[in-house]
Amino acid sequence: MEGRAAALTQAIGEGNWDVTDLQLVIRARGGDLPAFAVLFERYRKMVFRFVSHIASSRDDAEDITQECFVRAFENLHRFRDECRFTTWLLRIAVNLCTDRARMRSRRTALEDQEAGRGLLWMTSAESSDPVSNIVAERRADAVRRALNALPEHHKLMIVLRDVEQKDYDEITQILGCTYGGAKLRVLRARRALRERLRPLLEVLE
Repeated sequence: MEGRAAALTQAIGEGNWDVTDLQLVIRARGGDLPAFAVLFERYRKMVFRFVSHIASSRDDAEDITQECFVRAFENLHRFRDECRFTTWLLRIAVNLCTDRARMRSRRTALEDQEAGRGLLWMTSAESSDPVSNIVAERRADAVRRALNALPEHHKLMIVLRDVEQKDYDEITQILGCTYGGAKLRVLRARRALRERLRPLLEVLE
């Protein structure tokens, strides 16, 4: 399988960029495992990055990423081209993260992921002044700690909108909610984050 997948990947790399996700899905549905291997190579890093912001550890993120593609392969017959393949993948990832969180007897602190990078609306710009840079780093750390302290449903909305910078149309497809519902969830999540963040920032002032 690996050899055939490599050959297909090489063919794409040599200029056959017209091989779309949908075409690969159709091939995989017909039993072409190397076609699905190409989809895996295209999007495994994207799924892992997304899951890493939500999962409780790197090991959990790796497990969920692998399970996401297993579920995707097993359910290719359910994929419809009304949405992008990546949107469908992230919907599976969200469901797996939610299931994993529900199974935990207690919530544990998330590892220090790079969640703060996408939250520019909460942090100040970098400066050439070393003191300013230290303050900025402490602010970013405060944002990460505040994010990790949020309930799972709020954290998910911040990751989708502010870390991964998904537009509302894609968020509605991932979560299966209305456009207005997605905006309301993001608004509530941002309010919750600000409330968590306020005392942490006051310490720095």
